[in-house]
Amino acid sequence: MQTELTGMPAPKPKLAEAELLSCVIDTARVFGWRVAHFRPSQTKHGWRTAVQGDGKGFPDLILVRDCVLAVELKVGGNTLSDDQAEWIEAFRTAGVDAHVWTDSDWFSGVVEARLRRVPA
Repeated sequence: MQTELTGMPAPKPKLAEAELLSCVIDTARVFGWRVAHFRPSQTKHGWRTAVQGDGKGFPDLILVRDCVLAVELKVGGNTLSDDQAEWIEAFRTAGVDAHVWTDSDWFSGVVEARLRRVPA
């Protein structure tokens, strides 16, 4: 896409990860999904998410409607950590629809299309 005045490529829209998270949660609720997101909190030892077991790298969102979606969100070219990749693969191996959604997926309509999908 180019701007009319300069003929130069238009800047890509950007979202912070917290903004993307909010957009996905709001859209999921519109389409009837139950949503879980576990937020970290700041402690005297830094940011921590209370978890037991193998929680490191757990996906940002678990969405439930007619199926279960496990979703990791990434913005600005950030990539999955090894722990995040292992969780996504574990969910997929178990038959769960697991995704890594980016700000580009949001702006292109990929996220809304998946959340809107009518149950089979």
